[in-house]
Amino acid sequence: MQEIVNRLSADDSGAQVARTLLYPYLNHAATMFESGYATRADIDASMRFGCGYPIGPLALIDALGPENVAEGLEALFHQTGDELHDPVSYLRDPASAEGSDIDDSPELRHRIAKVGVVGTGTMASGIVEVVAKAGFDVTYVGRSDDKVAGVKAQITKSLDKAISRGKLDEDGKAAVLGRLNGTTSQEDLADVDIVVEAIAEDLAIKLELFRNLDRICKPGAILATTTSSLSITDCANVTGRPQDVIGMHFFNPAPIMKLVEVVTAEETSSEVAETVRALCLKAGKHPVSCGDRPGFIVNALLFPYLNDAIKLYEAGEGTLEEIDTAMKETKLPMGPFELLDVVGNDVSLAIQQTLVEAFGHEGWEPAASLEKLVADGKLGRKTGSGFHDYAK
Repeated sequence: MQEIVNRLSADDSGAQVARTLLYPYLNHAATMFESGYATRADIDASMRFGCGYPIGPLALIDALGPENVAEGLEALFHQTGDELHDPVSYLRDPASAEGSDIDDSPELRHRIAKVGVVGTGTMASGIVEVVAKAGFDVTYVGRSDDKVAGVKAQITKSLDKAISRGKLDEDGKAAVLGRLNGTTSQEDLADVDIVVEAIAEDLAIKLELFRNLDRICKPGAILATTTSSLSITDCANVTGRPQDVIGMHFFNPAPIMKLVEVVTAEETSSEVAETVRALCLKAGKHPVSCGDRPGFIVNALLFPYLNDAIKLYEAGEGTLEEIDTAMKETKLPMGPFELLDVVGNDVSLAIQQTLVEAFGHEGWEPAASLEKLVADGKLGRKTGSGFHDYAK
């Protein structure tokens, strides 16, 4: 941690780039905590487990000194006039925003013995594997026999890899596979205790599914969505059990990434929220709690920072390589442009547009370079070209 503090306190151009990008990110995290949207512990854990950051934003504020962060933001605010650079009161008086943390020892308030998963893509397959490894019977639903078989094949491949690394034996593999029940009929979800949907990120398709699940699933069954950007409240409102609907935003790849954002809608019951957090812990995941609004914790903090990096480049404050290097020197796992190309510039643009629509901050308007790359089909690694060139 001290190494990061020392780097950000340096006088060179790389440190200046890092401060210019990190201070607004820290201000945003402080705003999120000050508003009561999420706890200090959950905000910090989200960025550590969801992005691989070496330290959470609020812990970094403490390490740098809130007054130093406020001073840096005041200088930036004087330069830009952007309200997002105006230090929030928490940075001037941290004690004013102290809140209570959610119980870190949640219990299963609903009986969970059998789990349902809808979907057969990478995320769905990963969730099936995670839940089955945790000892739960899993019924997963796909659109065709081939899709259903593909999930089992993917999990088998993953288990074989674990065996080759000495992390699992053949008996353990057989036990996991024995808990799987693949089907093409949603009606087979009638007896599950919780359903996790991981289908296309399309609200109309999800709403149709939730109407079906409301009809099929037994009373008291929890209905969860893995959406990263759509409204959990909208999904809840098409059911007759809004108190049982919740978000479980896993990160990809689900078997490896520890973070799950547990997102409560307007009417989600506290017992359901506690049960889902407890289920995550039993599955070896780290749950964080937040409310139903665009971006949740991770995307709401990450993508404005990435957008700021693009605008810094557009302003001539550094080359792509210089900005990437400056941020990696603060121990971030990737530079912003490297990360944008991994995520996909089209995905990044869509998320940024959603955040602007929700919060209306002019400072978050998508950078022109990002819009142009997407218009030109340069989406990042998946197309061979983005901010960087990946052509062989």
